[in-house]
Amino acid sequence: MDERKDNRRIERPPVNLVIVESPAKARTLESYLGAGFSVQASVGHVRDLPRSGLGVDVEKGFEPEYVTIEGKEPVLRKLRAAAAKADSILLATDPDREGEAIAYHIVEALTARKRSLRERFHRITFNEITKSAVLEALKEPGEIDLPRIEAQQARRILDRLVGYRVSPLLWKKIKPGLSAGRVQSVAVRLLVERERERRAFRSGAWWRLRAHLAADGGAFTADLAALDGVAIATGRDFDERTGALKAGRKVVLLDQERAEALRARLADATFTVVSLQEKRSKRSPYPPFTTATLQQEANRKLNFGARETMRIAQALYEAGRITYMRTDSVTLSEAAITAIRSRVAARYGEEYLSPSPRRYRTKSRSAQEAHEAIRPAGTDMKTAAELGLTGRQKALYELIWRRAVATQMADARLRHLTVRVDAEEARFRAAGKVIEFPGFFRAYVEGSDDPDAALENQETVLPDMRERQTLENRKLESRKHETKPPPRFTDAALVKELEADGIGRPSTYAAIISTVVDRGYAVRQSKQLVPTFIAFAVTGLLEDHFPNLVDTGFTSEMEDALDEIARGNVDWRAYLGEFYSGGDGLEARLVEREAAIDPREASTVRLQDLTPCVRIGKFGPFLELKSDNGPLTASLPEDVAPADLGEEQAMDLLRKKAEGPDRLGEDPDSGEAIYLMEGRFGPYVQRGERADGQKPKRASLPKNMRPEDVSLATALKLLAMPAPLGTHPESGDPVKVGIGRYGPYVVHQSDYRSLTENDDPLEITFERAMELLSAPKTRGRRASATPLREIGAHPDDGEPVAIYKGRYGPYVKHGKTNASLPRGTEPDEVTLDVALDLLTKRKERDATRKSGGRRGGSRKKSSRK
Repeated sequence: MDERKDNRRIERPPVNLVIVESPAKARTLESYLGAGFSVQASVGHVRDLPRSGLGVDVEKGFEPEYVTIEGKEPVLRKLRAAAAKADSILLATDPDREGEAIAYHIVEALTARKRSLRERFHRITFNEITKSAVLEALKEPGEIDLPRIEAQQARRILDRLVGYRVSPLLWKKIKPGLSAGRVQSVAVRLLVERERERRAFRSGAWWRLRAHLAADGGAFTADLAALDGVAIATGRDFDERTGALKAGRKVVLLDQERAEALRARLADATFTVVSLQEKRSKRSPYPPFTTATLQQEANRKLNFGARETMRIAQALYEAGRITYMRTDSVTLSEAAITAIRSRVAARYGEEYLSPSPRRYRTKSRSAQEAHEAIRPAGTDMKTAAELGLTGRQKALYELIWRRAVATQMADARLRHLTVRVDAEEARFRAAGKVIEFPGFFRAYVEGSDDPDAALENQETVLPDMRERQTLENRKLESRKHETKPPPRFTDAALVKELEADGIGRPSTYAAIISTVVDRGYAVRQSKQLVPTFIAFAVTGLLEDHFPNLVDTGFTSEMEDALDEIARGNVDWRAYLGEFYSGGDGLEARLVEREAAIDPREASTVRLQDLTPCVRIGKFGPFLELKSDNGPLTASLPEDVAPADLGEEQAMDLLRKKAEGPDRLGEDPDSGEAIYLMEGRFGPYVQRGERADGQKPKRASLPKNMRPEDVSLATALKLLAMPAPLGTHPESGDPVKVGIGRYGPYVVHQSDYRSLTENDDPLEITFERAMELLSAPKTRGRRASATPLREIGAHPDDGEPVAIYKGRYGPYVKHGKTNASLPRGTEPDEVTLDVALDLLTKRKERDATRKSGGRRGGSRKKSSRK
């Protein structure tokens, strides 16, 4: 009997367990691997430093204290069971530091109770999830790269030391809930410095003439370039800080009066061609995408934020559509170059191929040349249409496809023509450009998502002319021009700046920007990142007391040191000791500076050319001005940017606050006063005053309503909201109209609909309200959210368990129970087991709170000695 069992065991085919990060990646690999392979997902990281507490034993050489991430125990149980049955365990996580760290922690978690399992683990990596790449990786399994693990660990500990040691200081000195970060704080300083530049900027104005001329072959325009041989002043001649011409500039500055006089005098002048200058140029294609350049172009062309770009790219990578999306390399494999050149010849013709293959080399010291640039996976170079992609995946894939294809295309050839035209003492200039051969422009034009349309925009065609030819003067116009302040950063511009300064790495750019916005240091206005007054206060404190933490050079050197740790050239513990301990370390600096920081001064922002100061208060920023009767204060509206807050606006806010609210009249029913007031979230009306701790009734003004247009009757209508419009014919319950923080709405029971821009909440009819309520809900703040993904049915009641997008990140929901996803967990990685575990723990926490489990009872004794 025992012999037969042993024979069966010997004859059992070997089992290979492949572990990846996400279910999507697992599904793709399963489609490539046959019998004998089992593919399981870790659903992201499985271990991390604890969410509360430092989690680092500084006294024991910065030893990290890792714990299992909340909600990951069911995943680990499943992986342990699979590992126990496997003959070989292949760790196929992503080929970067984070992927290496996930692999390392999987090994540590699965072998904690059974160290003998370690010999079964092997590491495999591939740059693209194609069948050939995966099968090739299986031929040469390796080991986990320990120096890379040490670098990732050092990075994590550095972030924890800065965040957990400096953030509490910000809470004490400025406002509770603030945070500092090793890279985050540098990014915030870049935003603040740009806003300071905008505030210091002074606009300069100049006038120019534009001539609308015609030759035999057609019409064109020419701009005034010089008078009596002296150049006309343009934007580059002005000092940004004074708005005046820079010292020593030999130019003619035209004001309106002089420009108009010149226009009148030249109206009947003869315009003659004095020179035609022609030259030719070539444009070569850009390198293929890195993470940074992909984020920049997706932001410019597709209006995608950095986080959204990476989320879509991750999905494309895991589906085997593109190569790995976190890379700073511009290298293409020889197989990829051959495939691209074949596709160019087939799609555009042989004449559009570059004469020889283009091979790009990365200039960055930190670049990982073992990785490739971002390109379509495989060697088929299929288009988005051929792959059946749709929506945002299609848009991003097409961008990647076009950029990669363009790398192997011929240069674009252009012809430039400069024409100089004289009229009395005035010289005009016209510039033309013609594309003689589009070359790679056929596939890719930077900044445009439509290369064919962009080709036309690249050209400025001038009619045929000859020297000494007299031109027809059809019209002369004078134009005013003004210099513009430096633009605020967009996602694209900030990523470019971070990369240029050597701050962050491909895997961190999107997270840096998201953190800055999520923590209230910047708000998005259109595509711009506008720093808040809190960002000014925090940056000011760090600049004054911890300058290294916001210095781009110092932070870049830290990134270089981490790269050296990854190469095995620097000891990670020694580096952390140098940064944190010792006389010049962060620890000593914190002790030294804490007593020197005055909380009132730290929470005060002083702006150039502004008499009042801005203070950071419990409920937001406010103005403060010293006076003989004590300080005057006034709340600042949320939408005021630091660079745009002017003296007149600030003094007006203080004056209105000192005078008290505008009294519109009295409520005829209650006799209470009705006021028009200005608050943090904009203008509003109020009935009565605060009494006995009771808040008076308030109502916000609709966005399109000006305060000066508000009458007593209008205010009473607003204060009556939510106001009944009629009775619902089916339920008999009222249908009401109201105005909330997010705008006007109609509601029946708990069913809300937002009003459109054309709907006036004061004039809306019952019929219109019913029309809105009968329409399907659209995604919005008041609409019931559509789940990002339904995971499955709850085993207890069969009700759905789904993932939703919330204000503070994704969460799982079952019935009335919500549970946030652990940090770093992507929604498409969550299994039903993980979701159920999160929901169970959330219910347990809620039950503890309701029973008073957090109050009373014995407190733990301090472990501090």
